[in-house]
Amino acid sequence: MFFISDAVAQTTEAAGVSSTLMNILPIVLMFVLLYFMMIRPQQKKAKEARAMLAALKKGDEVATIGGLLGKIVHIDDNYITLSVAKGLNTPVEVVFQRGAVQNVLPTGSLK
Repeated sequence: MFFISDAVAQTTEAAGVSSTLMNILPIVLMFVLLYFMMIRPQQKKAKEARAMLAALKKGDEVATIGGLLGKIVHIDDNYITLSVAKGLNTPVEVVFQRGAVQNVLPTGSLK
């Protein structure tokens, strides 16, 4: 009788560990899915944006976050100067932070 109760106790103990693992497994799978569906693409997009900002050069036509379109006439480490319109005697130039550039436009899109 004592041996049978020991064997039953061992099987229920093993089932308890297995049951705990089965309860944690869906949570772990949700975090893995969250990483591949949300976090990883966002990191990839941020990396592409940093590369685009680093590749800016004088003469590029860009669109800012605010929707202003212009051509880069001066660029340094933190700021860019955009020519946004041609005035009567001088072009209208606006200074932006480098991070305000949303995307680079194809050459010749501004006229």
